[in-house]
Amino acid sequence: MYWIIVASIIIFSILTVTTRRILRAATYLLFTLFATAGLYFKLDYEFLGAVQIAVYAGGIVVLVVFSILLTTKPGDASSQLTSRRRLFGGVASALALAGLGYAVVARPDFWSTFSRPFDGDFTMNHLGEVLLGTEKFGYLLPFEAVSVLLLACIIGGVVIARKR
Repeated sequence: MYWIIVASIIIFSILTVTTRRILRAATYLLFTLFATAGLYFKLDYEFLGAVQIAVYAGGIVVLVVFSILLTTKPGDASSQLTSRRRLFGGVASALALAGLGYAVVARPDFWSTFSRPFDGDFTMNHLGEVLLGTEKFGYLLPFEAVSVLLLACIIGGVVIARKR
């Protein structure tokens, strides 16, 4: 089952970035997020799987689809990339893959440099402290920054749609 989930994440991720139809890209993104939630459920992280479905697959994708429908015609296809842009994207992808490969393979101490925010048993109390904490391993500030960014994107989409 693990390999089926991983294969679906890889396939739908590739389809998300290669399709020229924006609503299909949003649909493939939804399938990728559902498969990621399936991976969380497979690893016995039921809470993270439920949050993945509720927040990302449920909320974020709906916002993206509403933004798409407000700003573009749903059936329009994106323009074909020029060969220069395609070449630049391929070179940038190859360089990023080489850098990540070097970090993981050539440096054996790469993974040991990361520290865990907590040791021992993982409880919902620990998860709440990590997600809503403001100390070293807290995620409250990044969470709020992402929410403000999403709000700005939605407002920008509405402003662009109303100018027509």
